[in-house]
Amino acid sequence: MSLKNEVLEQQKLAEPKMFKVLLLNDEVTTMDFVIEILVNIFHHDFEKASAIMLEIHHQGSGVCGIYTEEIALSKKQQVDMAAKINNFPLQTRIEEQ
Repeated sequence: MSLKNEVLEQQKLAEPKMFKVLLLNDEVTTMDFVIEILVNIFHHDFEKASAIMLEIHHQGSGVCGIYTEEIALSKKQQVDMAAKINNFPLQTRIEEQ
């Protein structure tokens, strides 16, 4: 196998970078709305959503999910749009894992 083929093969097998989507705590967004976001956008069940919401509330932020960059950005956009429509200042952050 040539060097060029080896490099191409390694590139094909490389895992995509993964990104954490975090919600940030604020003093305005309701806990119920955060749970709604976690259930509807991140597809957590109510119990898991409640646990993440409490982590956000007590720790200042919480991981909602880990995705490829494109999906993480899409999730962030969905949260930002839902927060804006509902007049909440809820913020998201994406961090490379």
